[in-house]
Amino acid sequence: MGASPAIVMILFVAVGCFMAYPEAIKLKNITRLCHTKSIDTVNRKFPGPRVITREGDRLVVKVVNHVPNNISSHWHGVRQLRSGWADGPSYITQCPIQTGHSYVYNFTITGQRGTLFWHAHISWLRATVYGPLIILPRRNESYPFVKPYKEVPILFGGGPNVSDAYTFNGLPGPLYNCSAKGKARETYLLRLINAALSELFFSIADHSLTVVEADAVYVKPFETNVLMITPGQTTNVLLRAKSTAPNVTFLMLARPYATGMGTFDNTTVAGILEYETPSSSLKNRPLLKPGLPAINATNFVANFTSKFRSLATAKFPANVPQKVDNKFFFTVGLGTKPCPKNQTCQGPTNTTKFSASMNNISFALPRIALLQSHFFSQYSKGVYTTDFPAFPLIPFNYTGTPPNNTVVNNGTKLVVIPFNTSVEVVLQDTSILGAESHPLHLHGYNFYVVDQGFGNFDPENDPPKFNLVDPVERNTVGVPSGGWLQSVFK
Repeated sequence: MGASPAIVMILFVAVGCFMAYPEAIKLKNITRLCHTKSIDTVNRKFPGPRVITREGDRLVVKVVNHVPNNISSHWHGVRQLRSGWADGPSYITQCPIQTGHSYVYNFTITGQRGTLFWHAHISWLRATVYGPLIILPRRNESYPFVKPYKEVPILFGGGPNVSDAYTFNGLPGPLYNCSAKGKARETYLLRLINAALSELFFSIADHSLTVVEADAVYVKPFETNVLMITPGQTTNVLLRAKSTAPNVTFLMLARPYATGMGTFDNTTVAGILEYETPSSSLKNRPLLKPGLPAINATNFVANFTSKFRSLATAKFPANVPQKVDNKFFFTVGLGTKPCPKNQTCQGPTNTTKFSASMNNISFALPRIALLQSHFFSQYSKGVYTTDFPAFPLIPFNYTGTPPNNTVVNNGTKLVVIPFNTSVEVVLQDTSILGAESHPLHLHGYNFYVVDQGFGNFDPENDPPKFNLVDPVERNTVGVPSGGWLQSVFK
């Protein structure tokens, strides 16, 4: 018999959300870009504390809220197998944690190893309430790649157009000591986490990176000089240091990939990579800057994402469903809603605001958490309905000339499927308010990306091209701008 799984007990008491020891907890003042403001933090840290566990461990996390804001904690990417109540999105799997109250998250890490993260899941609190979740292999097991000399988490942060800057590990640039020192000839494992709200390009000057894992699933290794990482995605890469320590400073840069109409933070965040040398001063060192793709480099993104393949070995198989029980076709895109009275909105006009939708339905938050409503069979009382359309109610040329009516419908509508069902989902971008790359995250499950392309999905000619052998397994993906993506899961 194997060893019993470890139980990791963590007490998170909210300072804005969490704290590891009981005391009078207040919001923390943080100074960035010459401005100081009070923000929600975790353990008085920004970003929050690193949670380190192993595959097979059971995590028990008590979250205690001591601030005026409601809060919940989402364990982004964790497979919640019969533990959906521990997933964390407010009003979906739980009611938010009110001031002075607590909630216990209890779940087991099953079949995952690599990098994930946790973040608040209510309002915009995730902009400051987030931290890494590092899942090590089981004891006495190793990585399927060279053992790194050191592991370095890098968290990308920043909001949409409301933010002043993107950040590396909570810092906006090298002036704030955002540097990393490396030794020559050593191999480093960089755990990249996009906790920002924008898709980002990332590169390190004069260094190539080897991608070895995505969303806590090993992938076939491949080299690249530039990565694109979608909000909510994690990517582990190996950085092989140069054979001799150069007396040069290397910039690490990240900036957004964007194709839509909405406003966003179009800035670049910088960090520095330097080698340990007898001369420690940066002032006299040449500064090398990496090149990044154009902000709307759709073809680069398509080529980059197509390189991801599951490891698909006997030890780490790709268990792709070979037949499906239910098929869905969901359009994703931006529409409009009327601007509330006495407000100015940033939609296509001053009287409208942007609203994301699937099959032209924009989600309306319920008054009772959906999982609770389902458990007590309360949906008949008006909490939600089970008539979310499996296909668009009115088909149209999704990536062609858009319809004149851009107004979306609101509703708390669900799809209900039996347990252990194999599902096929086509996610189709639309050009209603301009084609746009749309990040989408599946809570509590992974899925296989079997194909993607530009234009409209062709149900006759595209399925024969599906990769059912070694498709990448993810929990978060970007639907191609002006294109589609096909996924399957069970």
